Amino acid sequence: MDRAVVNIVDFHQRSMTCVSNEDVSHLKVKFIIEGAGQAEGELIRFLAPRTIDYIMRKLPMEGRAAIWKEEVYFEIPIKMGEEKAKPIVETGTIAFWPMGSALCVFYGKSQPYSPVSILGKITSNLDLFKQVKSGATIRIESMPAEQHLEG
Repeated sequence: MDRAVVNIVDFHQRSMTCVSNEDVSHLKVKFIIEGAGQAEGELIRFLAPRTIDYIMRKLPMEGRAAIWKEEVYFEIPIKMGEEKAKPIVETGTIAFWPMGSALCVFYGKSQPYSPVSILGKITSNLDLFKQVKSGATIRIESMPAEQHLEG
């Protein structure tokens, strides 16, 4: 049976509206970066389900940017251990760094300081993270699956 055909009831809306499995497993987020603009990403539940569920319940969150090589990270109020942590990531990866209680975006070829729980990827405006200044405010919020940024 095709995945898109299988529907589940969205209990969070407390209605009988059905959503596809992809809407539930690919969670859209928006990063609002002080002095740079906005970027979109998606968190993919199967990569780190416990961590992603906890983060989604805490949104919106914001922190002050720190830069390490070609990575922007900011501390968030979440304390969790590693979940399927990896020492190597791809460009565009969104990850949680347990050692620093931080959300990370890898905009270049650099690798994490220590293993990270991979959460998803940036889907638009990855280049904005190259413009982030240390100390800038970054806010992450959830966004409806059908909402997308222009450009």
